[in-house]
Amino acid sequence: MRTQRLCCLVLGVLFLFTACAGQDAQTDIAEENKTSFFAMDTYVTLTAYGKDSREALSLAQGKMEALERLWSVTDENSEIYRVNHSGGTAVEVSDETAALLHFALGMADKTGGALEPTIYPVLTAWGFTTGEQRIPTEKEIEGLLAAVGYDRVKTEGNMVLLEQGMMLDLGAVGKGYAGDLAAEVLRNHNITSALLDIGGNIQAIGAKPDGTPWRLGLRDPFSGGTIGILQVTDAAVVTSGNYEKFFVGQDGETYGHLIDPASGRPAKSGLASVTVIAKEGRICDALSTALFIMGADKAVEYWNDNMDFEMILITDEGEIFVTEGIADSFIVDDAHSDMSVHMVGR
Repeated sequence: MRTQRLCCLVLGVLFLFTACAGQDAQTDIAEENKTSFFAMDTYVTLTAYGKDSREALSLAQGKMEALERLWSVTDENSEIYRVNHSGGTAVEVSDETAALLHFALGMADKTGGALEPTIYPVLTAWGFTTGEQRIPTEKEIEGLLAAVGYDRVKTEGNMVLLEQGMMLDLGAVGKGYAGDLAAEVLRNHNITSALLDIGGNIQAIGAKPDGTPWRLGLRDPFSGGTIGILQVTDAAVVTSGNYEKFFVGQDGETYGHLIDPASGRPAKSGLASVTVIAKEGRICDALSTALFIMGADKAVEYWNDNMDFEMILITDEGEIFVTEGIADSFIVDDAHSDMSVHMVGR
């Protein structure tokens, strides 16, 4: 691991609390309201505090459902579906879709293509979008990669043009972006304390009603339990890993859903999971995927070159790397106190 400063933290902290986000006992400080629904291909739970929170949550839910109708890759009425099936002709999209696409293309360029919004045909070939997992041949992958390339997507204002055979999938940024817009709705209705859980993507508005940080359980990518607690205030947290969606092939190998655009195959980067913490969910969503593809060394290099996020990397060997900005906010639980935890500094 190459860093400017790398210090080993020996953590044997007694784990005194087990409550995760939203499970604090002191909810009587402000009126709590909650809504749960299915959107963005996942279960969503929005919790907000304050006298106007019920109405605000209803509007936030409506916003997310409207965005899903615009961005779904399978809904024949969505704008992304129309772009993907345009036959090489330009399609005009809404301001929301144009903004999401421009953000995704910008992050693709910034990450050197580790985030690739046109990887959808390859993802489909592996069966991760259909539920019929299979191992495509090298020839098939090679042919599909010929239609992959974010730099070939043409945009002008709200007009989008894809070459025939290319397809967009903005799922790697869509949940985070939708979370940002839903949080904006809540803030515009004077909500100062809320927690948005979008299929594990977390968007925290302010602190808990009692003024203390939100406490989030970080998943153990090996056992599925909790590996530790991360405390955050007014921040987004997104974790990516191939443990989320995978299958075991007839060859006995495990194949995860995070595809390396360079090879067209599930990424083998040496990382088990990547957690990104930032002010915006869209940044967390994009980078948790891209950094996983990059691997630990390149992820640290990227972090050193950019000042807008923090991260927690867990390697396949069970080592944990925590950037210095959140080192004091992450506590490994007792069951994992024997794991090697390293602080990464600039």
